[in-house]
Amino acid sequence: MPAVMMSNAGSGKEFEGRITFYVIICVIIAAFGGLMFGYDIGISGGVTSMDDFLEKFFPDVYIKKHEVKENNYCKYNNQYLQLFTSSLYLAALLASFVASRICSKQGRKFTMLLASLFFLAGVILNAAAMNIEMLIIGRILLGIGVGFANQAVPLFLSELAPVKWRGGLNIMFQLNVTIGILFANMINYAVSNKHPSGWRIALGIAGVPAIMLCLGSFVITETPTSLIEREKLTEGLAMLKKIRGTENVNAEYEEIVQACEIAKQMKHPFRNLMKRKSRPQLVIAIAMQVFQQFTGINAIMFYAPVLFQTVGFKNDASLVSAAIVGTINVLSTVVSIVLVDKKGRRALLLQACGQMFITQVIVGAILMALLKTTGGLDSHVAIWVVILVCLYVMSFAWSWGPLGWLIPSETFPLETRTAGYAFAVSSNMLFTFLIAQAFLSMMCTMRAGVFFFFAAWIVLMCLFVIFLLPETKNIPIDEMTEKVWKQHWFWKRFMDDEDDIRASRIENGGH
Repeated sequence: MPAVMMSNAGSGKEFEGRITFYVIICVIIAAFGGLMFGYDIGISGGVTSMDDFLEKFFPDVYIKKHEVKENNYCKYNNQYLQLFTSSLYLAALLASFVASRICSKQGRKFTMLLASLFFLAGVILNAAAMNIEMLIIGRILLGIGVGFANQAVPLFLSELAPVKWRGGLNIMFQLNVTIGILFANMINYAVSNKHPSGWRIALGIAGVPAIMLCLGSFVITETPTSLIEREKLTEGLAMLKKIRGTENVNAEYEEIVQACEIAKQMKHPFRNLMKRKSRPQLVIAIAMQVFQQFTGINAIMFYAPVLFQTVGFKNDASLVSAAIVGTINVLSTVVSIVLVDKKGRRALLLQACGQMFITQVIVGAILMALLKTTGGLDSHVAIWVVILVCLYVMSFAWSWGPLGWLIPSETFPLETRTAGYAFAVSSNMLFTFLIAQAFLSMMCTMRAGVFFFFAAWIVLMCLFVIFLLPETKNIPIDEMTEKVWKQHWFWKRFMDDEDDIRASRIENGGH
């Protein structure tokens, strides 16, 4: 029996639909874009802690690492090593704006195909790298792939999913990010003792999810919204019936057509994004991405093996600890899939702020009190650090991780959706780049204080959610303006029609 989603309370419209087997297949294939991204996040930290890799490309770091009295906080501090990790995110930032245009003109499906091809080219260069230049160029190609995938996949999932399950299905992207991180941690452990080319294997396996996305892009559908947006009305209607598993889709079809007609009148989506009425969605989208990075999560996930070595674990033990963190990450993301459409977005975000703040402060206090410049922590204390990091990752994984991508993908109207989401993706990549480029230097200069730095940001995030983030649970994407923004205590002031404002000013003598 199909589930019925109320689309417009008070108008009597109902959208019928259920999660069909075909939708499940499309969601699984598209979410391989998340697997690519996650694997890269996880593999970067592991590879940059492997001696063979460091000796070949970063000999200064290799020597510093093996000094008798190495500095716990500064042994990996090298701008070129950080550039290896962070160059990907700078490339993704720029690529997301190109991907936005391709998404609109050629569709979400084609954009995902391009993402997989760029990513594969980067994998080949990285795995075969003979010098630092090949490494960096490979990372840039990987970044273009990530930028394209992160632009197209969340939009694809949000537009494909029935309203009632939009949150859960969209979070499949983030679930695959976490699975990618876990898989990378396991690969890091498996190849860490394969000399001298274990790092080549680790970097080369990144091609597996890219190949899956490439092949899968020939199987999956284009979203009805994208087809109708490109004036393929008959195909759009047929696809809507197919993915909803019912013939009764006229109400939803008419709403998408109406949204596309409005979008067509907007010749310059990026210019329209700067208008007053687009400000709430734009601020929310950018803020969610900035805050997601300033939780400190990527700093921990990038450098989990390095972090655990810093507190006293040896190389193998640190990789095992990182794998444990990765497992927690995956399982906690599943919690988000189950709860996000039941409890809502705000509840998960606020609960996580409390848990992340407490764990960050305690980890910072332990390291400040007990971890000296040289030497390690007592083994019992080091285990407590791992437990606290797991609790921190757990709360992030059911909140700011998936919802940082979900909320921007569901709040923009169609006329500014791809442009607005491009700003969200580019903001994420910019601040991921900054954190990746700066974290090892921050750890060297701020030492344990780096955890207090991120804890302070979590306080700001909590206040932002309480006062400025509206609930979007179970609200159709194309009705966000009426049901969310025009009802919010603060954002509703931006929703006045600009023509009405101008007319009112003329009526009042231009004032």
